Amino acid sequence: MTDKKLIEAIRVVPDFPVKGIQFFDVTTLFKDPEAYEEVLDRICSLYKDKGITKVAGIESRGFIAGAAVAARLGAGFVPIRKPGKLPATALRESYQKEYGTDSIEIHADAITSDDVVLIHDDILATGGTASAAVRLIKHFGPKAIYANFIIDITDVPRSAPIPEDVQVSAILSLAEN
Repeated sequence: MTDKKLIEAIRVVPDFPVKGIQFFDVTTLFKDPEAYEEVLDRICSLYKDKGITKVAGIESRGFIAGAAVAARLGAGFVPIRKPGKLPATALRESYQKEYGTDSIEIHADAITSDDVVLIHDDILATGGTASAAVRLIKHFGPKAIYANFIIDITDVPRSAPIPEDVQVSAILSLAEN
């Protein structure tokens, strides 16, 4: 499947969640079995030889492909959630988004120093959520951290760049405008 076909499977919602934001809705990509399979194949091909032991999916769309990638790679899956959603002791990081402030959490026993972690989410925009996820994972001192996204929105300024020691990849690159 071509990039063009994958892009055509993504719904674009103007002015969501606030006016001026063009939202790339990957749920329409996931409902197309061929497109969803292609996304999983592409992600897994990037990481099959990296020794990934945990995939950390960022709530909530990062769970959808992240858990499937973890299963395909023979790795565990770790959810990174919004505050108050995890039942045990959790670590928290706050960050700025293009339209506000938010926080994410991870269980305090989710990762070990022996792990190689792949952080996964649907979209990389300003980098706020992804950078907060990297900071959370770095608390555990894993062997390596990778970050993967379905879409990299290339014309949004990175107000919170992902640290250079984290290899970043995206399946698709799109412009918001």
